[in-house]
Parts: sequence; structure tokens; C-alpha cells
Amino acid sequence: MTVPKGISKLTVMVVHLKPETESRLQELAATTGRAPDDLVEDAMSGYLAELTEVRNMLDGRYDDIKSGRVPPIDGEDTFARLRQKSQDRRRT
Repeated sequence: MTVPKGISKLTVMVVHLKPETESRLQELAATTGRAPDDLVEDAMSGYLAELTEVRNMLDGRYDDIKSGRVPPIDGEDTFARLRQKSQDRRRT
């Protein structure tokens, strides 16, 4: 049997967690009354959405630099300015 396009098929995935993480997950599940599987699903969904957003932002910025709309900045100069600002704040 094939699954028609556009219809998702639920799959089981095994996730290996460190004991500390597993303990925190179980504690949160008990506190909230939600199933650990639901908490993991929500966490992964949020993480993947955020990762997609960041990836799109970086792709857009790369396109801006590549097209010449935004000039690249020198990393060493930027870090030198940040170090100077930090030193200036310590003095005041």
C-alpha cells in the first residue's frame, strides 16, 4: 500500500536522552500533566521552526551581501571595536 502525496504518515522515533534530561522531562510531565511524548513533540516542533527561521534569515543576509545590497564587514575590525567599547565601559 502506498501513501498518497500530501498525507503524512506517523512514524515512531526513538530518542536517546541523557539521564538528567530524561529526569527533567519526567518531572515536567508530572508537573504539567502532559505526556512526555507530547512535550518532546512540542519542543522539537518549536526548535525546528526556530531553526528554519534562522536559516532563512541567514540565507537572506547572504543574498544581500552577495548581490552587493549590503557591504560585508571585516570580522577583526568588528571585534576590535567591541573590545574597545568594553574597555571604555570598564573605565567609566
